[in-house]
Amino acid sequence: MVHVEVAFALPNRQRIVSLTLPAGTHAREAVRQADLAHYFPDVPPETFENAALGIFGKALRDPERHILQEGERVEVYRPLRIDPKAARASRAADKRG
Repeated sequence: MVHVEVAFALPNRQRIVSLTLPAGTHAREAVRQADLAHYFPDVPPETFENAALGIFGKALRDPERHILQEGERVEVYRPLRIDPKAARASRAADKRG
């Protein structure tokens, strides 16, 4: 068994769910087990199913293959509302004119 946390945050609230899971559980399964849709009913459930995941701020390339280690925190990342490059270009354009 491994003890892990699954975290998700919105701008105005956050939730960290502590779980005890069988050894060999991967990160995506931990997110399913955390049932974040229950805590965030205003967020579409597919947000959690398809979200990018990370461990302590480091993005996972393949969450379905990352086997969780004792004490890890799986972070569920929200989708970006605007492309960072587009936002930067928009701010630069505003400053010019």
